[in-house]
Amino acid sequence: MKADRLNAFTDGVIAIIITIMVLELPVPKDGTFAAIIPELPLFGAYLLSFVMVGIFWTNHHHMMQSARRVDGGVLWANLSLLFCLSLFPFVIRWIGERGVSALPVIGYGVVLTAAGIAYILLEKALIRADPDSAVGDAVRGHGKEFATLALDVAALGLAWFAPWAAVACYIAVAAIWLVPDRRFAGR
Repeated sequence: MKADRLNAFTDGVIAIIITIMVLELPVPKDGTFAAIIPELPLFGAYLLSFVMVGIFWTNHHHMMQSARRVDGGVLWANLSLLFCLSLFPFVIRWIGERGVSALPVIGYGVVLTAAGIAYILLEKALIRADPDSAVGDAVRGHGKEFATLALDVAALGLAWFAPWAAVACYIAVAAIWLVPDRRFAGR
């Protein structure tokens, strides 16, 4: 299989995920600013999730531009990433219904961490499928991954007693990855 076919499938699934996420946003009861205030946690979760899904999508796109070969292991690793990303609508709705409280924020962190792990597994699967590809050379540096893991673990611990501090960690993760992964630039 060629990488561009996997890219097209991933693009379609991510477009559906983003569509489902926006459909989770309720319309305020009336046309006042006061009607919007109760929905702000859900809107914030949506905004952060949109950014995070966008980050995974752009980095996936850049990485797949460097891939030359796709095998069954890559397909399953990609599906595991898409599964994790597909859980974002659930956790943002949970935050919308229960507020920024411990369990929904922990759930968000688990989904975010699982998606990060799935992305790393996809990198490894691509390298196994084609050890001489540019993917292997590009992913040698892991500074961003280690910083992300540290923030994710810290957030999961903080969420039990300080959910907003955990949310700040998730925002920091987004800030780290906001610039697309330059390890694949020019490959």
